[in-house]
Amino acid sequence: MPSPLTRPPLSASQPDTGGRRLPRTLHPMAWWIWALALATAVSRTNNPLLLFLVIAVLGYVVTARRTEAPWARGFKYYLYLALVVVAIRVVFRAVFATGITPNDHFLFALPRVPTPDWYAGIEIGGPVSLEAVLSAATDGLRIACMLCCIGAANTLANPKRALRVLPGALYELGVAVTVSLSVAPQLVQSVQRVHRARRLRAARTKGLDALRGIVVPVLEDALERSLRLAAAMDSRGYGRAGTATRNSRRITGALMLSGMCGLCAGAYGLLDATAPRILGLPAMAAGAVLCVAGLRLGGRRVTRTTYRPDPWRFDEWAVAGCGVLSAVVLFGNAGFNAAELNPSLYPLSWPTLPPVPAAAILLAGAAGFLSPPPQAPTPPTVTPQRTEAAT
Repeated sequence: MPSPLTRPPLSASQPDTGGRRLPRTLHPMAWWIWALALATAVSRTNNPLLLFLVIAVLGYVVTARRTEAPWARGFKYYLYLALVVVAIRVVFRAVFATGITPNDHFLFALPRVPTPDWYAGIEIGGPVSLEAVLSAATDGLRIACMLCCIGAANTLANPKRALRVLPGALYELGVAVTVSLSVAPQLVQSVQRVHRARRLRAARTKGLDALRGIVVPVLEDALERSLRLAAAMDSRGYGRAGTATRNSRRITGALMLSGMCGLCAGAYGLLDATAPRILGLPAMAAGAVLCVAGLRLGGRRVTRTTYRPDPWRFDEWAVAGCGVLSAVVLFGNAGFNAAELNPSLYPLSWPTLPPVPAAAILLAGAAGFLSPPPQAPTPPTVTPQRTEAAT
């Protein structure tokens, strides 16, 4: 019998981590709560310094905690899409000009297109100012940051594991959302696979000339994936009505639709200070009650079993709390001036970095080391073959 002071030897299934946390997969809903809360905080500001800080935080967390899964390699494509969003916003602002004032800094002028009288108020072409371009770039950067937040959640969280934690009433809707969210990672994986195949075949065409050789195999692969998915869903009885009656389905749909309308009205009332008070917290509370009632009623007719459910531990609370706390700080307006979140471009000046919102965004970046390290891919085991000695 070993002594209680003697450390037992480690087995092969219990590696020595030197006091560090064991790698494991974080609960997918923790990453989604963190990302959506950070996107909510982004919607509060158009300060370019804070927006660039959010992108830096997203890049750090994704780099530190992404796995080797195929969907975990697509964050850079979300960054490219964010640049496209900013460019489109600037181009639209330059084309659909709204005029300049004598105090604006003139950049260039586009040919003016005459518009009819019923199209009054919108001009096509004309002079473009530096203030207009910077304002459009800032608005586009805010939308791009929200897009990057969704991309970070899609990169860090496994969409198939997130489907298992949805309520039974939202299972079919969750399947549709999961399929739609997994389209972008699958397209990224297809493009990378086609690109590697072209390199192995020594393809010399580049740029637009190589577009046809990449798009056709990617579309063919997407069609094949969709057919396999449809066959798998059909074999698993997707869309079955079960024991639910027509009246119960109608009542569930009416409750969910009314609840979503209440939540939308409540969110609008909270964001718009001029809206009536009934569109604020009362509408949101009523919508939440209706949604919960619809979920409970719809969940009774769906019976699902879960094999090895994902645990929710302290790491999940820490990651979700970092994102929620950053959103609460930016919406609370405590310790800083609200005008610092939305600096004015008239007159043109360099924006300041408010310390309290910056600290809140950096707090969201703490998820990069508060979360456990991801699991390394398991290498394939090769069984050694026994060779017989020649006689």
